[in-house]
Amino acid sequence: MSRLPTLFISHGAPTFAIDPGVAGPRLTELGRSLPRPKAVLIISPHWMTPTPLVGTTTRPTTIHDFGGFAPALYQLSYPAAGHPELAQRTIAQLTKAGWPAQADERRGLDHGAWVPLLHLFPQADVPVFQVSLPSRLDARRAWAFGQALAPLAEEGVLIIGSGSLTHNLYEFRSAHGADEAYVATFAGWVRKAVEQGDNARLLRTLEDAPNAHRAHPTAEHFWPLLVAAGAADAGTGTPPGTVIEGGIAHGMLAMDSYAFGLTAAAH
Repeated sequence: MSRLPTLFISHGAPTFAIDPGVAGPRLTELGRSLPRPKAVLIISPHWMTPTPLVGTTTRPTTIHDFGGFAPALYQLSYPAAGHPELAQRTIAQLTKAGWPAQADERRGLDHGAWVPLLHLFPQADVPVFQVSLPSRLDARRAWAFGQALAPLAEEGVLIIGSGSLTHNLYEFRSAHGADEAYVATFAGWVRKAVEQGDNARLLRTLEDAPNAHRAHPTAEHFWPLLVAAGAADAGTGTPPGTVIEGGIAHGMLAMDSYAFGLTAAAH
């Protein structure tokens, strides 16, 4: 199997599971066009630990780690199998790269994992295991964490960083109507960095991008983008990325996703 691309998916609010908007159908189309992976390795900011943990269960549960949403959301499940063998391989790879990873034999999939996978692989027919996001990251360490995972893409593992291109919980919880102008401005800045393969610019996003602090008052939902980009670095640098258009949800959630290393045949 040739090297798989790596993905960053904006998972938005839990309601993305039942309100696919622009992004959902495009993720489904992407899933159909990708080479079939042996397993999905997914990282979400809704599971953060001091050192990496890797889910090794054979049948991960669907975790409804949110409150106050429509009852229908709590009835959803994503019954994909796990992949203990590749999960153990991931532990070995991270440890070799200097990240002391350990197994978690009971952890299921949080909504940052199963909600986007509902759209990407709606049949839940690709095995999935989750890796926790280290809780003490900066831009370069997030990139390095992705680089530590990069060899797995050569082994048939689809590496996905699931986060949010913009993520301001205060604004999400407040009344909102029209799309906030800063969201498109910030998303456009990131898009330029991704499409041009300007990795230095991408690494400086939270320092240099317009409205960066408003887009990300805290950084944990941005780090999965840098993890995904770092995981696409096979030793010659991360190639330019492809944008999967997602529009804007709830006036302030930019829903664009990115694929790094996507071949023309799979796009």
